[in-house]
Amino acid sequence: MDADELKRRYAAGERDFPAANLGRAKLIRAYLAGVNLFAADLSGANLAKAKLWGANLGGANLAKANLTRANLSCANLHEANLRGAKLNFAKLYGANLSGACYDDSTRFSRGFDPISRNMRKI
Repeated sequence: MDADELKRRYAAGERDFPAANLGRAKLIRAYLAGVNLFAADLSGANLAKAKLWGANLGGANLAKANLTRANLSCANLHEANLRGAKLNFAKLYGANLSGACYDDSTRFSRGFDPISRNMRKI
């Protein structure tokens, strides 16, 4: 599946894309509120300014993904791989980040405390 197919199917009303392979997909400003991308491969994907509120990204591989200014409010990121991801200015209000892993190269907004959100440093 590529970014265009995902957006087309989402626009047609489909929401479930578990384990989708979207590595390095260009989804800048994509509107994907409430999408189910459980355990999907989004490594290296560009999701800058994407609308992902309420999305299920539990167990997803978001390593080195660009989530700058993405809206992840109330999203499920439980046990997601966020190593090397860019989360600068991302909206994470109400997001479930418990068990999500990050490393020294993961970029968060100033003042964000991953430990208080039950994230794991790898």
